[in-house]
Formats: sequence, C-alpha cells, structure tokens
Amino acid sequence: MRILVSGGAGFVASHLCDRLLAEGHTVVAIDNYLTGRRENIRHLEGEPRFQLVEGDVAEKVKLDGGFDAVLHLASPASPLDYLQHPIASMMAGSAGTKNMLDVALEQGARFLLTSTSECYGDPVEHPQKETYWGHVNPVGPRSVYDEAKRFAEALTMAYHRHYGLRTNIARIFNTYGPRMKLNDGRVVPAFIDQSLHERPLTVFGDGSQTRSFCYVSDLVDGLYRLMQSDEALPVNLGNPDEISILEFAEKIQRLTGSRAGIEFKPLPEDDPKQRQPDISKARRLLGWEPKVGLEEGLWRTIEYFRNSG
Repeated sequence: MRILVSGGAGFVASHLCDRLLAEGHTVVAIDNYLTGRRENIRHLEGEPRFQLVEGDVAEKVKLDGGFDAVLHLASPASPLDYLQHPIASMMAGSAGTKNMLDVALEQGARFLLTSTSECYGDPVEHPQKETYWGHVNPVGPRSVYDEAKRFAEALTMAYHRHYGLRTNIARIFNTYGPRMKLNDGRVVPAFIDQSLHERPLTVFGDGSQTRSFCYVSDLVDGLYRLMQSDEALPVNLGNPDEISILEFAEKIQRLTGSRAGIEFKPLPEDDPKQRQPDISKARRLLGWEPKVGLEEGLWRTIEYFRNSG
C-alpha cells in the first residue's frame, strides 16, 4: 500500500513508518516539526519508498499521488507540549483530523486515528474499557488535548457513518521507548534524565497515582493490526500492567544506579489518579497484547538516552 502518515517525524509515528516500510509499504510522512524531530527519521533518508513532506495538517496541503491508507498521528502529545501549544493542539485534532479524513475520502483510502486514554480523563471506572465515556474537565488546562481528541473521535465516526469511510480509532495509553524527547515532560524521559544526571526524581503528589506503560514496538504492532481490521469503534492499545508512580521512580533509580533520591511536588490540576487499559477487545479482535516487559523496555530506553548524550 501507499500510506500517508501525519506527524511522521514524531516519537510513535517514526517507529510506525519503520514498521510500514519493513512490511513492504510505501510511506509519505508529513510533519511541521512543531514537536516532531527530523533526527527521528534521518535514518530513512535515501529510502526510495519513503518521502517526507513539510506541512501543517491543520492547513490544506497538496499531496501528490494516491493513497491506500491515511494514518493521522499529528498532534502534540505530552503535557508540556500541548500546554505550550494549546491552539495548535486543538487545531491538529479538529481541522487536522478533517483535512486527513478528506484526503482519505477523496482517495478511497482507509483512515486510522490515534486517539488517547486522556479521553477517559481522571477515570472513575477502573480499568478503563472502551465503553466508558470518561470523566473529563472540558475547560481545564488539559482540555486542549483531551477535547481535541474527543472531537477527532466524533468526527471520525461521523465520516464513517455518513460516508461509509473505513475508519479505525486507537486509544493509546502511556507509551515509551527510544526517540522520546528528554524534555517533553512525560514521566519516563523525565525520570531517566534525572537519574542519569544524579538529580532527585520529581514525583507529583504522594506517588500513589498509577500508570500502565507500553513499549513503543508493542504499540506499533497494535496500530498495524488495527489498520488492517474492520473495527470502527475505539480500541484500547496499552499495557495493562499497572504500577504506581512512586514504584516506577524507584524502579528507574534501581536500573540506572541513581542514589539521588525523590523530591515530591504538588499534583497538577486534573492529573489522573489511575490509568490502566482493559485490552480485552484488542486481544479478541486483533490477537494483540504487549510482549515487551517493563524492565526490558526500560533498559532499551535508558541505553538509548545514554548513547544519545
């Protein structure tokens, strides 16, 4: 297939480009480098089946040739990024989603949206199933990301129902691995950066809040399987192994050998207390579940950051 990947220079999308190329497809990536980085796809320079287009999906961009699939990943994804770029985040989820849906519609292509577990907000249902409607503050600081993704899901379903467009929606839970930015504010690179520089790890609140961390290769495998399915309703993709942030900080320190200790700070507004995916649907429909254990994935990620300076 010839596949368009929006946000192609981003953390997850760059790994997805690698997978698509490895499967024999041709990839056209588009990115405006607001949060994506050229270095994430530099290794693909000279690859004849890969093309990079600089552009903003929130604006109409002319793209040559036909596409068999459109995968919409373009959006700031870390709290630091979407709080720093609130309008761009909302436009990526609204106008950007519409523009990519229109490309798919014009080309007769399938469409995949990467949504987020943030649609569940600070959940009162645990673990979170796709049928849960969420507990979200629609006007809080995080709403620029949450509501953009919720709108994107609604628009995608509208195109599916109104035009019969073949669509998929992935609700992605916390993902980590090589090519994350050290300074993007997410807990994995933040803890690794602090540990490698022998600084105390910053834990917000008392650290009892939980997350479930999925290694990027597992997520990409889930996205690839979902792209080939006929499931139009959202599907959770994440690792159901839940861990408290305090336990996670202690694990990072043990793996890196850091003895700098832990520093506690106030919990940010609307920070979810629990986050754990129910992946029964992905197991049933896609035959998918994560394979990379947390310690193995963290070792790979720590080594990446050590070697990248």
